[in-house]
Amino acid sequence: MRIPLDYYRILGLPLAASEEQLRQAYSDRRQQLPRREYSQVAINSRKQLIEEAYVVLSDPKERRAYDQIYLAHAYGSERENNPTVAVENRAADHDSIESQGLSIEINPDELAGALLILQELGEYELVLKLGHPYLTNNNSTGVQAGKTSETSEFSNIDSQRADVVLTVALACLELGREEWQQGHYENAAASLETGDQLLAHFGLFPNVQAEIQADLYRLRPYRILELLALPLEKTAERKQGLQLLQDILDDRGGIDGTGNDYSGLNIDDFLRFIQQLRNHLTVAEQHQLFEAESKRPSGVAIYLAVYALIARGFSQRQPALIQQAKQMLIRLGKRQDVHLEQSLCALMLGQTEEATRALELSQEYEALAFIREHSQNSPDLLPGLCLYGEHWLQNDVFPNFRDLVKQQASLKDYFADQRVQTYLEQLPTQPETNYEGSTTNQPSHSPTEINPQSYRNDPNIVYRQFPNSRTNSAKSPLHSSSSSPTSPTHSPTEDTRVDMPVIPVSGVERASRSNNYYMNGSARPGVPPQPQTPRRRTSSPSAHSRGHNREQRPPATSRRRRSASRRGNTKMRLLWVVVTTLASLLVLWLAISTTVKFVHNALRPAPTLQGSQLSIQINEPPLTIPDRNSKPQFPTGAITEATAEEVIQTWLATKSAALGPNYEIDSLENILIGSALTQWQRVAQQDKADNRYRKYEHSVKIESLEIDPKDQEHAAVQASVTEATSFYENGLLNQQKSSKETVRVRYNLVRKPDGWRIREISVLNKVS
Repeated sequence: MRIPLDYYRILGLPLAASEEQLRQAYSDRRQQLPRREYSQVAINSRKQLIEEAYVVLSDPKERRAYDQIYLAHAYGSERENNPTVAVENRAADHDSIESQGLSIEINPDELAGALLILQELGEYELVLKLGHPYLTNNNSTGVQAGKTSETSEFSNIDSQRADVVLTVALACLELGREEWQQGHYENAAASLETGDQLLAHFGLFPNVQAEIQADLYRLRPYRILELLALPLEKTAERKQGLQLLQDILDDRGGIDGTGNDYSGLNIDDFLRFIQQLRNHLTVAEQHQLFEAESKRPSGVAIYLAVYALIARGFSQRQPALIQQAKQMLIRLGKRQDVHLEQSLCALMLGQTEEATRALELSQEYEALAFIREHSQNSPDLLPGLCLYGEHWLQNDVFPNFRDLVKQQASLKDYFADQRVQTYLEQLPTQPETNYEGSTTNQPSHSPTEINPQSYRNDPNIVYRQFPNSRTNSAKSPLHSSSSSPTSPTHSPTEDTRVDMPVIPVSGVERASRSNNYYMNGSARPGVPPQPQTPRRRTSSPSAHSRGHNREQRPPATSRRRRSASRRGNTKMRLLWVVVTTLASLLVLWLAISTTVKFVHNALRPAPTLQGSQLSIQINEPPLTIPDRNSKPQFPTGAITEATAEEVIQTWLATKSAALGPNYEIDSLENILIGSALTQWQRVAQQDKADNRYRKYEHSVKIESLEIDPKDQEHAAVQASVTEATSFYENGLLNQQKSSKETVRVRYNLVRKPDGWRIREISVLNKVS
């Protein structure tokens, strides 16, 4: 059979390579070894092809003949008819020659080696093109483009087929990584899944399959972003992206969960991922997703669900969703300051008294300053709150939903909608909400009663902030009460809307400054970040008492100030008493401890040192400190059991360093020689190439020491070694490959001028 390869590519040489370059390339290719999973059959086949290429190109006569064939395939008869094209193409690089179909003939038993060379050259598509038909024809499996047949049995798979399976799977892995780097995440996933299904179908190379699955896990966030960014018409693809997102959330245990989804994202990174993801989701998708996640429970999900409910309720004119968001804010308010959001929800529900009361408890000073500035000519804060609410919806809420980015937020149009008016008119009178966590029962008012309390809760007050709104005065008996002293006679909103300033505080920034959740950057559970504005109050006893005093009678301003002053003075006096008491206790404790120590030293003086003392100087170390660049000292002289144990301990420590995260491979030369050194250097280099390492814990027990009386330069040590291995792949601990076992090992030692070295290591058996 013919394979699209040429001798120059096999050796990695250009057409004009010199003889010295040819010899060096041949030597390098022979020393390079494939992954250790390959059988000796594939390795020998690869070696045979490399030698064949070298034999042809090293003979001048055969090389000239091969070059003629090579150039004929490279340029073709059509190019020869056009001298200009021929000259230009001769100046092209080697990549242009690869596509001209030059091939070599190989035996069927050399296929594994040829595919291995193609895989090393990065010809992953060619490996798939040649490997899949071979596996299909030889096994009748129907393995095509990642699809497997479940009806086939594989009882006898020879080594070449296993090597072909491995090469195709590795080609899928590398092809997937290339697509990943190019930003084609779904194509990368398709390639990786093809390799994963192929290995699962044949039941071969579980370590390679685990490597592919690890890449699939890390690829999931990228796939989600790519799928959800597709147009809304791509319903099937976007549904797949939502399912992948749900799988990740289930693995992590929620948005702020601590489970492992194997994506490599910590809590901070995952919260940034969720924040980025929101821009690709519609308001309905976010509502469904975050409302379900809020039941885990999850504080972050509750906050995001509130935003989705408010955005959907306002944009789709469904005040019931805003009422639901208001109830969720009560749960969230136990841990962070959400009074501003509660005030805006109450505003959109027409509950103006409740909106004002919640606003008074808010610690969002910049937002409050904006609201007060635009309510200067009004007896209350309602005009500024309405203006702020529109800015908040337009700049902080809508931009987080892909279907609301271009939508305008208008409270005037919202309250003018007949569906909103009908819902608000039917909304029952709710008990006054105490934003400290309790409620105070207020007597309900009939629609015909008019008093300041019911007037402030009238939705029509909100309507009157927008003179052109469609208010239904016939249905609302409170419309005629505009002459009430508390009713605004002039609305500055019309004047201030000409040039609206940018709102300084956003909803996402408020979430980032909350005590438990840091949505604008990273999550810091339990550690409150340092905001730029003054620190928020988590609870307000004075506000709590104000809520109860309102039930009895409206207190005067001066009385509230005197009461607050008295409470402040009482707290200050109590603080001084506590501080003075603690200081007194500290002084007393110091006096007692000093007295006890003095008495103890007097009764039991410290013992004096006898004899000559060590001469230790500050500028000279008591012991000779070896140079940091010097080689370690190994035991010399005749070997004993203690010396043998020290040599083995040195080997185990060197092994831990060479196969550890720092890959100190050069240290192996200090304790190993011969075949043992070559073997362990290869293992360490392969681990470094595959981005994996090990951490060991060892214990050694010497069982026997054999020394030939006629040959004091060699020794054999048999020891029982207990080895606990922690196996890491791509920085993550792999529990399946980690182990702890006790084995009986034989070490063949040889003495060198600078100490004993290990020449050969043989595992005899495992100790049960």
